[in-house]
Amino acid sequence: MNLYPAIDLLGGKVVRLRQGEYDDSTVYGDDPVAVAESFVEQGATWVHMVDLDAARSAEPVNRAIIARVAGALSGRASLQVGGGVRTVADADALASAGVTRVVMGSAAVANPSLVSAVSEIVSVAVGLDHRSGIAATHGWTESSGVSVNDLLSQFPTASAFVITDISRDGMLTGPDIEGLALAASATNIPVVASGGVGTLAHLQQLAGVTQLDGVIVGKALYEAKFTVAEAVQVLQ
Repeated sequence: MNLYPAIDLLGGKVVRLRQGEYDDSTVYGDDPVAVAESFVEQGATWVHMVDLDAARSAEPVNRAIIARVAGALSGRASLQVGGGVRTVADADALASAGVTRVVMGSAAVANPSLVSAVSEIVSVAVGLDHRSGIAATHGWTESSGVSVNDLLSQFPTASAFVITDISRDGMLTGPDIEGLALAASATNIPVVASGGVGTLAHLQQLAGVTQLDGVIVGKALYEAKFTVAEAVQVLQ
């Protein structure tokens, strides 16, 4: 199972939000390139980045930083980037910056055919963020009224699904094992878990879900609950 250590960008800094709230953020550093390189030096083969500014305002103010991270990781690890990827042009710009895979959330749920168009340019993960199994959109502020499991069949060209339980995000209380197992068994497209991981035991639980492809971990790393190297070892 792949580990996706996470870097959330806000104003060029490395931050973590609590349950997606912009006014409940903690700054962990001001050098995203150094953070990404430290993850890879510890054995990560992927890095997951979210451009929080682009997600909120659609302004790609962090794109130069993303390009620098992609350049630093080139030939060493893959870079997955989400946040504000709403159009083919957004995806094309990120692909040109060296991003391996883009994550599309609200735009994908609103217009599944957009994923097919973007997939012709760059690999696409569809981000399905949910509360109690119902997908949320627009920065988690609106409910789509559609269940995550009903959405899994709508994106045949997706290369992955990133499934985030909003209630667990940044809380370190454990992932939704049952829900993730159900989703992973309902699709042949790889599923990446996100939200709630706080201990190595949580990772061991996820590693027991045979259909899962990977897990995104953020706050637990920044709060020194465990290291990337330790997480990679558990998932292997």
